[in-house]
Amino acid sequence: MKKITLSVLFIALTFVGCKTKTQTKVNELKVALEPKSDTNTSGNVVFSEKEGKVTFTATISGLTPGVHAIHIHEKADCSAADAASAGGHWNPTLKKHGKWGEGEYHKGDIGNFTADEKGNGKITLTTDEWCIGCGDATKDVLGKAIIVHKGADDFVTQPTGNAGGRVACTAIIR
Repeated sequence: MKKITLSVLFIALTFVGCKTKTQTKVNELKVALEPKSDTNTSGNVVFSEKEGKVTFTATISGLTPGVHAIHIHEKADCSAADAASAGGHWNPTLKKHGKWGEGEYHKGDIGNFTADEKGNGKITLTTDEWCIGCGDATKDVLGKAIIVHKGADDFVTQPTGNAGGRVACTAIIR
């Protein structure tokens, strides 16, 4: 009887101990890029929010080798053949276009990445300036679009960075 009671007590303590451990909640959203402007560009974008920071990772293929820009644009609308329906860069704080983390920049000014000789590229950014579905108009990426551009962002030309045509688009929606 003593052996059974100790076993039940051990199981109960183990269950209670597991229940009191705090789990870190991760809010994740994955969306697929669609080709635009008669290209074969494709890929996916993942937003992952944990402990007040969002990590953005885009994996892209079908690009011309070289440097390309990627931005968050203001509208979750990729219906136009050239993705012009997504509007301009997401800029809820009304800043000048620039390089992320240096001086003024739009919240959507993610930056440049390099596509290798096979046309594959990847970019990752972690920030506390975004959220996923929090409802704060100055931080919430939901309801926006991701645009991959044909060329590099020069971080100077206003308001776009002179990055060229839009070769891929995806709406940031659940």
